[in-house]
Amino acid sequence: MTSGTSVIIELLGGVALLLWGVRMIRTGVMRGWGERLQRFVEQRLSNRLAAFGGGVVATAMLGSATAMALIIAGLAGSGAIGGTTGLAVLLGADVGSALVSGLFVSGSSLSMKLAPFCLFAGYVTFGLSSEFRLRSAGRIMLGLGMMLLALTMIVAATAPLRGATLFHEVLGAIAGEPILGFLVGAVLAWLCHSTLAVILLVSSLLINGSLEVAGAIPLILGVNFGGGLPAVAATCEQPMPARWLPVANLFCRGFLALAGLLLGRTIVEIADTLSIEPLHIAVGLHAVFNVTVATVFLPFSPAVMRLCEKLMPDAAAADDPFAAPRYLDRLSLETPTIALSNAVTETVRMSEILERMFRLSLMALKSRRLEDLKDVAAIDVRLGNYLASVHVYLGQLPADRLTSSDSRRAFEVLHYASNLEHAGDVIKLSLANRIRATIKQDIRFSSSQTAALEALCEVISLSLRLVPAALTSRDVTAAARLAAQKDRFRELEDSIVNEHLGRDQVDSGADGRGNTLFIDLVRDLHRINSHIAAAGYPLIQAAGLLNASRIRHVTEAR
Repeated sequence: MTSGTSVIIELLGGVALLLWGVRMIRTGVMRGWGERLQRFVEQRLSNRLAAFGGGVVATAMLGSATAMALIIAGLAGSGAIGGTTGLAVLLGADVGSALVSGLFVSGSSLSMKLAPFCLFAGYVTFGLSSEFRLRSAGRIMLGLGMMLLALTMIVAATAPLRGATLFHEVLGAIAGEPILGFLVGAVLAWLCHSTLAVILLVSSLLINGSLEVAGAIPLILGVNFGGGLPAVAATCEQPMPARWLPVANLFCRGFLALAGLLLGRTIVEIADTLSIEPLHIAVGLHAVFNVTVATVFLPFSPAVMRLCEKLMPDAAAADDPFAAPRYLDRLSLETPTIALSNAVTETVRMSEILERMFRLSLMALKSRRLEDLKDVAAIDVRLGNYLASVHVYLGQLPADRLTSSDSRRAFEVLHYASNLEHAGDVIKLSLANRIRATIKQDIRFSSSQTAALEALCEVISLSLRLVPAALTSRDVTAAARLAAQKDRFRELEDSIVNEHLGRDQVDSGADGRGNTLFIDLVRDLHRINSHIAAAGYPLIQAAGLLNASRIRHVTEAR
């Protein structure tokens, strides 16, 4: 193996190890503290400065601005966060990622000493612990050790390049053509899905003297621009509000990166006057760039978002009024009564979305077409987004203005919304799979079984139609009618089981697989109806009309 081939293999191995270490840290943080991290960000959305600070801290912990961008894009798609506030979080995320890069590069001399310790500590913590957060901490330490070891490997691998004439000619060409260097940096950041990894790679070349500051500047500017591309690509299939944020962040990065490219010579002249090592100049440029982007665009974030919304109109929202929550007006939070009414409206809309999801599943069962199930998963995601939006919205109600009645009403709304979302989960995770199995295995139900399923589905449809009246009116009678649907379904279910699945009454019109799937479908329909009907319980319980148990005392039974 030639020395050139060996250098390339070692360099690729170091980059691969670096990327895997970044992934290990991100996975460890998300599995162990992902929900807490998301709540941390959500609790700091009161204004742009607080959102910016939350983005800095959260990304410094997560280690990936791309991962944070996807989290915030998901919140924006659900309507849980506004575009202006979301962009502030992403600007803070870029600064947090730059700080992490600077920390790693500045401590490169300690990498050889710290890497083995982190690897050993991570292995022991991960291997000996059974608690998931400790295992996540072990995963983070393993990832950190891999990154430090990778940095050492990359520095060692690039050391022979210091005397490689061809390599220096290539870097010289990049230094002489800033646009080429900019494009190379952008492509590397996009392919690696990590600005941290590419910045560390560029830093290793600077450490070995293989790359001059003049050649590193266009690369770093390109890396900062390309760092926004993975989030844009990853959100292409998401709702338009989720796509606006990564595009807006890319616009902010691109504007300053192109401006920096035009001022490249000036930046090099300023750098030459500083008595600082080239490595620190590169890291400082990366950090200063992201801080400048935040300083320039944070005050103008509303204008940037309006521009993105104008260039990328949300056609889906115009065609589908249920694409995202529409009535969670944040200005109404100052008046809890109005805010609660808005949350009720969105919860009623959730029942309509659930009904659409349920009807799609029934259509697939009747038509025996798998294509009718393709939208079920997307609708379930929409239900989850609605629930998250309502939850966040009610969580922002000012506690000092809530009366006891308002607090009870907020609990009722959350209970309704949660039950509807759980019913959607049953449809997606269980009912749709049973229907899919029925179609793929070409199982045909008998006429009596089909009639029984249709009768049970009609009870569920009636339960869904009772939800709006029970939720909006707060009428005990309406809530009791909804809760009574549970008993009605159970009575019908018992009669069907006795008729079709009795000891001597197993339906001869279907084979064993068909009878098994039939009872599984009945069980799924029971769970769906139970979640819907249980939404009426808080109101009738408050009225004292809910029994503690349906089981009679033993002495009464005798």
